[in-house]
Amino acid sequence: MANMTFSAAENRYESMPYRRVGRSGLKLPAVSLGLWHNFGDDKRFEEQQAILRRAFDLGVNHFDLANNYGPPDGSAETNFGRHLKDGLGAYRDELVISTKAGYYMWPGPYGEWGSRKYMLSSLDASLQRMGLDYVDIFYSHRPDPETPMEETMGALDTAVRSGKALYAGISSYTPEQTLEAARILNDLGTPLLIHQPSYSMLNRWTENGSPNLYEALEKVGAGSIAFSPLAQGMLTDRYLKGVPADSRAAKERFLSEEALTEEKMNRVRGLNQIAAGRGQTLAQMAVAWILRDQPRGSAVTSALIGASSVRQLEDTLSAVNNLGFSSDELTAIDEFAVESDINLWAQP
Repeated sequence: MANMTFSAAENRYESMPYRRVGRSGLKLPAVSLGLWHNFGDDKRFEEQQAILRRAFDLGVNHFDLANNYGPPDGSAETNFGRHLKDGLGAYRDELVISTKAGYYMWPGPYGEWGSRKYMLSSLDASLQRMGLDYVDIFYSHRPDPETPMEETMGALDTAVRSGKALYAGISSYTPEQTLEAARILNDLGTPLLIHQPSYSMLNRWTENGSPNLYEALEKVGAGSIAFSPLAQGMLTDRYLKGVPADSRAAKERFLSEEALTEEKMNRVRGLNQIAAGRGQTLAQMAVAWILRDQPRGSAVTSALIGASSVRQLEDTLSAVNNLGFSSDELTAIDEFAVESDINLWAQP
């Protein structure tokens, strides 16, 4: 599958902590790399390659994709398949590769959501794009309000039993939906491995409710991987002095200039000061905070980051060098880390 033009660093497992996913046998790096942005056809192949190889050299062995990642839709998986063939695939047994199905991919009634027909067709297409026989984790990308959950979870069970996926996951499900999904999967004999929610210092919905999401996951023995831990880029130093022309907000890509209100930016500046006091960048602290010990429910298994350059990747991964927080720091953070109405994936 792969040529050996790429030889991974021999010390690649020395600096990254790994965490067990719920009660499973699988472990994930504390920080995983998502290919939501920066791996479509709008990014040079050589730049993508440099990011992926450097990530693996630094202990990131989990790469997260979805059928609709690009642009255009599907191109991130196609490009990732090329990277596997170009050397990374020689390490397939060390890699955890995930993909998802749930958002729009093709016309007609079976081109999105959670029907058995869509889910399993999408998985076949994803495997073909990546040139893989199986993925490690296959997710229902979002709950379908019209399809019975038994059907969607049944499709995940079929994916695992067919050998096309090793584990089943869900994303953006409420705590109640998570408990129901886990019950159905458990009855089928394919336990729920993991939930992928949006979660950040400005988007804390996972901590709300009784049970909250983490308590629900602990009850069923599943783990969690938090996406958008940097709040689509708000929790970085990128917007502290305005909106750069080449930024995601300027391009209106899942973050708008209108969302960067003075109230929100004051919170970001307050958090930035706390990060400076810890000797971290804001992005590093935001990722470390995601991975902190939590008093209620289980801790987050992994933080899912994006990276547009090797430098940005290295900067964010440095978060694992300081994951501890004092009670005073957590109290100070809570003054600014409040719900900021930025959850684009909340259910209506």
